[in-house]
Amino acid sequence: MEDLKETGTRSSVTKRLVQYAMLYKGRISLALLILVIAVGSQLAGPYIAKVIIDKHILSIEKTWYDIGTENVLPELKTVHFQGKFYVREDWIGQDELTSTMQPVLIKQRETSFVMSNMLNEGEVILSSDEVLDFYENDIMPILMLIGLYLILLVVSGGLTFTQSYMLQSAALNIIKRMRMDVMKQVHRIPVRYFDNTPIGQVVSRIANDTEAIRDLFMSFMATFVVSGVNLIGIFVAIAILDLKLALIALLLIPFFYIVMFVHLKYAKGYVKVMRARLSDMNAMLNETINVMPIIQAFRREKGRIEEFETLNNERYVNMRKQFLLYSLSARNIVGFVGSLSTALVLWHFGGLSLESSISFGVLYAFIDYLGRVFQPIIGIFDQLTNAQRAFVSAERVFALLDQEGFDVDHNPKTNRPEGHVKFEHVSFAYKGEEFVLNDISFEARQGETIALVGHTGSGKSSIMNLLLGFYEPTRGNISIDGVDIRNLSKQELRKHMGIVLQDPFLFTGDIGFNVGLYNDTIDETGIRMALREVGAEAFVDQLPKGIQEPVVERGNTLSAGQRQLISFARALAFNPAILILDEATASIDSETEGVIQKALHVLREGRTTFVIAHRLSTIRDADRILVLHRGEIVESGNHDQLMEQQGRYYKMYQLQKGVASTASITAASATQPL
Repeated sequence: MEDLKETGTRSSVTKRLVQYAMLYKGRISLALLILVIAVGSQLAGPYIAKVIIDKHILSIEKTWYDIGTENVLPELKTVHFQGKFYVREDWIGQDELTSTMQPVLIKQRETSFVMSNMLNEGEVILSSDEVLDFYENDIMPILMLIGLYLILLVVSGGLTFTQSYMLQSAALNIIKRMRMDVMKQVHRIPVRYFDNTPIGQVVSRIANDTEAIRDLFMSFMATFVVSGVNLIGIFVAIAILDLKLALIALLLIPFFYIVMFVHLKYAKGYVKVMRARLSDMNAMLNETINVMPIIQAFRREKGRIEEFETLNNERYVNMRKQFLLYSLSARNIVGFVGSLSTALVLWHFGGLSLESSISFGVLYAFIDYLGRVFQPIIGIFDQLTNAQRAFVSAERVFALLDQEGFDVDHNPKTNRPEGHVKFEHVSFAYKGEEFVLNDISFEARQGETIALVGHTGSGKSSIMNLLLGFYEPTRGNISIDGVDIRNLSKQELRKHMGIVLQDPFLFTGDIGFNVGLYNDTIDETGIRMALREVGAEAFVDQLPKGIQEPVVERGNTLSAGQRQLISFARALAFNPAILILDEATASIDSETEGVIQKALHVLREGRTTFVIAHRLSTIRDADRILVLHRGEIVESGNHDQLMEQQGRYYKMYQLQKGVASTASITAASATQPL
């Protein structure tokens, strides 16, 4: 069952890879046509050599006839030697021979050529010039055939370059297309996927796995196609020379197929582990770099290094096993079988030579073609590792592409909403029936500020994640201006929303980019106005390059307050109808908090604002405060109303202010845990 499942997966991966290749079928088809011509040009070489050897170089040992002067005709090729005219048997028809024409033979004896008649009545040793005379009519054909061979070599070289360039460029285009598809898919996938998948694994699939697939198209595909066409051409050429031996040579193909099948079967397990460990290493590296201060603070360097060494060693062990398998099953076997086949061919032709005359040209061409059989097979074996790695990578990439997602609407047409948000009996669970929100209902009217408070895990951030469309409610409905957000694309939903996080993220670029994010509707004037409104203009103008000041990764060269002000300016520049402040002042010092509070007032003006806060002093002016406990709204009202109730909010506020006594706090915690 497992084998059937694996075969089906491999078939599906192959089909999808072919579908990508078919996007450039015109270019690939033309490249293959050029390849066939190039291979034909290359394979013509041994046959031309055979013709030169058999028809011209060895033709001196054919039968010659002394035709006498009376039979010499202008159109008849002859050789004049010692006052006589000789014609070779292949220059004259059998019907033109007469009894008066005496046959003679020229044979090579050691380093000399000897002429004798058929009755062996005397021998004449030919000098070098006399031998050359007998080749007089062959020199020009030989030169023409050599010229043809050189022309074919040049043509083959040009065609090989052209087809290689076309196949390689097609492969690059395929991977470019695939990588963009993966990148687009990443933006379609719900946030839930990234909650359960390490970032390093996603990065590995986009970067490393697509690169491995590139090797498949650029190396293996080109090698496989070129080798396949070469093999077909070689076997056709061998069949022309000796059909029986060509059929026997065909038995090599199923033998090598079995070797490849066994190689791939065992190598795939090693490759899977190697790719998995590489992905794990990337994920670990990403996590390690992000939390390096924590690792160093808690002296966990040795432990992390040991964990990484374990992953690295497991990958090394499997890679070594794969190389050992390759060494045993690839070149060694092909080389041995190649040598054995050559020996068998020599034995075969040697046996025939005892029975009949064997053309040396045929023997030379056959051994040349047979030797060429193993070159493409070795080439395919050399690329099996890349192919195996690419198929494993392709499975991972296609698994990512198959994740359910939402199409990105690049031109959302929705009008700016008034900002009337309504939650109706909303319940939500991240997995199964483990609900983190239970029957949440509230309403936020245009321009109101709604604060969400509660202990960690009470469901504050989950409410905002649902409002932003990062997750879908398990039960209930969420609407904006009476429109269910399920009926809006994610881009329509978020177009008029702004969010400021506790730890604001700044992109690599400059300050202007981090405010405007290259939005066409936000120019430099709008960026400066947003910075001015939130009180960030003063420190930005003090920077050497102002709004063009470079921002390194995550904005680490700026203080927490400066990063927060830039994120406020970003939210203001986009002029959202609904603003979400997720603990935006939690990590700000008291001195900076005054500036931040002024910026918050500017941001909230005229907008429906949701504030998640741990500092209760920052939400005293909220229109309504929702107190959450274990996924439910347990209290609702403004600050004064909630303080009068002296419930959970009151105790939280008193705890932060330090008014309540230790005893009362302990008692409150015992009866009503925070």
